[in-house]
Amino acid sequence: MTAAIELMTSPTRRRRRMPILIILSVGLIALVVLAAVLGPLLFPDAMRQDILSALLAPGQDGHLLGTDELGRDVFAMTVAGTASALVGPVCVALGSMLLGILLGTLAGYERGWLDFLISRWTDLLLALPVLLAAIVVAGVFGGGYWVTVVLLIALFSPSDIRIVRAGVLEQSARPYIEAAQMLSLSRWRVMFRHILPNVSTLVITNAMLNVAFAIVAFSSLSFLGVGVPPGTADWGRQLTDNRAIMFDNPAAVLVPAALIILVACAVNLVGDWVGQRLSQVGEEP
Repeated sequence: MTAAIELMTSPTRRRRRMPILIILSVGLIALVVLAAVLGPLLFPDAMRQDILSALLAPGQDGHLLGTDELGRDVFAMTVAGTASALVGPVCVALGSMLLGILLGTLAGYERGWLDFLISRWTDLLLALPVLLAAIVVAGVFGGGYWVTVVLLIALFSPSDIRIVRAGVLEQSARPYIEAAQMLSLSRWRVMFRHILPNVSTLVITNAMLNVAFAIVAFSSLSFLGVGVPPGTADWGRQLTDNRAIMFDNPAAVLVPAALIILVACAVNLVGDWVGQRLSQVGEEP
């Protein structure tokens, strides 16, 4: 009897157990968030130059990751640059999610001419190459960190709009929506009080995936010189500033590059896992 009960409950236990890869990903994300909060406080002078200490090897003279050609401590720059590498992508994901919720819900529920206009707008934005459009617009408006944030919000929003619209269209045909309409509830209450909670899984999952994509996009733009200004602690900026000293101090390039890849992959993995768990919760009786 006991064996039968264990056999019946073991699939549920396995399903709910957090995989080791997800645990490692969550740990990395927590560490990066902590570095983003404490980095500017721990290393307020991370960009301080000391030509006499230029191109030191990792571990030499107390520099954990060595120094660059201007004598700046690579470890201090990397920790201090975490905030720049993380805050912007999170703002992009949140802004894109808000646009997706508003426009996607309106398009999916109201339909008609409003749906047509929003859908054509999303088609236009989806046709634009993200990085190329960002470079052109940043060049016209002079670039800058928050200009890049606003630009990427606009370029990332079409996927959120389409996902929310599809979810709202599917929910609009459900009997509970017909019942709400028969009770003469306002359109805004039906959309944002009744429909939106039922598409929240899609919204949350896509927002986390957008964080991963935005980290890569931000770093790419910084590497090209249009994301953050020179002299700013940022992972992408470290890549373009230190690529000339790749063979003198590889850590100056490899460490920020590895962090960009690992953090983006970690956020992507956690986003997929959260989406699966939320779907399972929604399916449970």
